[in-house]
Amino acid sequence: MTSALFVVSEHGYWGEECIEPLTTLTDAGLEITVATPTGEPPVLDERSVDPEEVGEELSEHVREVHETDERLNNPIPLAEADADDYDTVVFPGGHGAEWDITQDTHARELLRESVAGDDGKALVVCHTVGILAFTRDSDGAFLVDGRSVTGFPNAWEEGLVDENDLLPDGRKLPYWVEDEVKAAGADWDAELDADTSVTVDGDLITARGPSSSAEAARTLLDELGIETPA
Repeated sequence: MTSALFVVSEHGYWGEECIEPLTTLTDAGLEITVATPTGEPPVLDERSVDPEEVGEELSEHVREVHETDERLNNPIPLAEADADDYDTVVFPGGHGAEWDITQDTHARELLRESVAGDDGKALVVCHTVGILAFTRDSDGAFLVDGRSVTGFPNAWEEGLVDENDLLPDGRKLPYWVEDEVKAAGADWDAELDADTSVTVDGDLITARGPSSSAEAARTLLDELGIETPA
């Protein structure tokens, strides 16, 4: 059975960016394990289940899965995860990832190992694309150098933070994803004129944000050679 590891933030994951791939891959028959930095259950960004922000239907669906899914409620610690045990590693997005996932040495190792060989693949979504700014390959070069990627763009971040880079909840944004990933050598294109943005470069798949989550899940399944559920 094809297996996937989901690496999810304890500082606030964006609901759709985790739940959409999680349910799509589950429906396609993948065996899924969830990991968090400490092994505690991941935390849901409450803005991502605000009905006024995302709609009543999506809000209810995300919250229900978050509260009832056994895999989300019983994750393993990242330090216990080995990329060789999974066919793909999925990194859902959310601002919270900037405080834990993108700064976690074990998360970076999982990303590096999942795209290093011929078998593994990685899907990285939205703000978690920032992990590419901190992950190096086995030779010490930035993993993203020369790769085509998409992710959460500066143009969108400008509408979320104030002049001091403070988020609505008062936290200061540690960095802007687009700036840091481009500085690490990425060929960046968030395709701002398109409704969705998913980029495949070898074994690395990146997605721009919430509206690209469904396409990202379908793209990952296609890359794995698995038929997308009807």
